[in-house]
Amino acid sequence: MSMAYEEYMRALITPMREELTANGFTELRTPAEVEAYMEKAEGTTLVVVNSVCGCAAGLARPAIVEAIRTAEKKPDHLVTVFAGQDKEATTKMREYFTGIEPSSPSVALLQGKEVAHFIPRSDIEGHEVEEIIENLHAAFDQYCA
Repeated sequence: MSMAYEEYMRALITPMREELTANGFTELRTPAEVEAYMEKAEGTTLVVVNSVCGCAAGLARPAIVEAIRTAEKKPDHLVTVFAGQDKEATTKMREYFTGIEPSSPSVALLQGKEVAHFIPRSDIEGHEVEEIIENLHAAFDQYCA
């Protein structure tokens, strides 16, 4: 790919990355970072598979940020990978989502290394922000301390 394309994509997705990192998410950008995190994963972790699509921008990210801000019970850890941008990191994270089809955007709530709750794109796209927040709150209430 051309250097101009790479620069354009970096500039385009920076705010999309920052929407989560500015709200407490740690970005895992390489397979090694994913492995290092998952090797020591304890408690609950909310994993966001971020994306450039409209449903990520208009629904998923705003709902996730608001759900965490307003939840009584919250995950112990917040991490994100970026589908289509950090492809190898995303592929590595998806290896931990046993039996779940790749979907982006998507959200996984892990207990240790195991998926306890999963929200695929089909439960984001075409839904209201409030529905996604309710889905996340229900999962937090069930699985988080």
